[in-house]
Amino acid sequence: MSGIWPALAGLAAPALRWNLRRRVLRDKEEPGRLREREGFGVERPEGPLIWLHAASVGESLAILPLMEALVQRDPALTLLVTTGTVTSARLLPQRLPEALRGRVIHRYAPLDVPAWVARFLDGWRPDAAGFVESELWPNTLAAAARRGIPLALLNARMSDRTARRWGRWAPGFARQLLGRFQLIMPRSAEDAARLLALGARAVTTPGDLKLAAPPLPVDHAAWDALRGAIGGRPVLLAASTHPGEETILTAVAETLRAAHPGLLTILAPRHADRGAGLGPAPRRALGALPDAGPLYIADTMGEMGLLYRVADLAVIGGSLVPHGGQNPLEAARLGCPVIFGPHMENFREASAGLLAAQGACQVMDAGALAASLADMLAFPERAAAMARSAADFVSAASDLPGRMAAALLALAARSRN
Repeated sequence: MSGIWPALAGLAAPALRWNLRRRVLRDKEEPGRLREREGFGVERPEGPLIWLHAASVGESLAILPLMEALVQRDPALTLLVTTGTVTSARLLPQRLPEALRGRVIHRYAPLDVPAWVARFLDGWRPDAAGFVESELWPNTLAAAARRGIPLALLNARMSDRTARRWGRWAPGFARQLLGRFQLIMPRSAEDAARLLALGARAVTTPGDLKLAAPPLPVDHAAWDALRGAIGGRPVLLAASTHPGEETILTAVAETLRAAHPGLLTILAPRHADRGAGLGPAPRRALGALPDAGPLYIADTMGEMGLLYRVADLAVIGGSLVPHGGQNPLEAARLGCPVIFGPHMENFREASAGLLAAQGACQVMDAGALAASLADMLAFPERAAAMARSAADFVSAASDLPGRMAAALLALAARSRN
């Protein structure tokens, strides 16, 4: 398979170019930056450079503490960060702390075509490369290895399903891919065990980088305006919801208003373009603030830090329907009490850790959700205690970015010597 993949990828290049142009029409690619997907756009500065690849928004924001730790330890270092989504490219510059301004270069990741990857690597010449979570692109990894670029798999993730599939159909190929990495830092003990079973080496002590992510930012003027419009009303936030969940949550909220007539429910769909179809209510995307009605639609991007700060309770989207859940740690980090449904497979370790620490509540159906929300609204001290436990849980990984940065810098130093 190792010889077939490069040939197939090369043959697929025309179709990949056509697909990139098609994605532009859906705002999935930036037309002025399409050439970056073929490895163009190299502007390598002098001095040491480490390449970090994070597939999308969650991964790119999770590595911010790592990036800060890297530049603190090496003031001459430049970081090249590649991502694969338009949203991540737009949000990353907004989230960079002052210490990283001028130290980070963003490019879209080249697709896994040998000639495109070669152009990218020969131009940027990174001293080391860190891939976040589960980005295993065969041609990219092979090309980096041929050039002697040390590779690290950071916050490494391997699901049960993927591990079984690799182990059954391509165990040798999996062993070869994982063998490219000189350093693998798994997200959890379960991920470590699956990676080791597939033949990974150099696997270190587990630790989830997303636990060490900074709190989501907030525009204080926007907070003042939203908080002023809400007044003293209790706020239930439906965070990053998926189709089908809004119906469940609005029905639950309707039952809660019998005891809490002032309750405001904020619907924040995971995909903002769904806001127009969520009912007759003020929409944030149109500049509206909440009125006296029971519902407000927050259909904007990059404002979850604001919404978690005004909410008294948050129900995590993607968990009431079989989607796999969204990140519960963002709410926990901001002291917002967290409730989620039965489907948290995408954040299994994080949700299990929060539950074990008594920092979250899990419900199995709409009836249990209504009962739990009613209890927390009636006894806010219980919700506050849960939020404190959650904050203690997420603070436990505070030293992980430093340990990860030290290991990655050691790899880079080894390549230069």
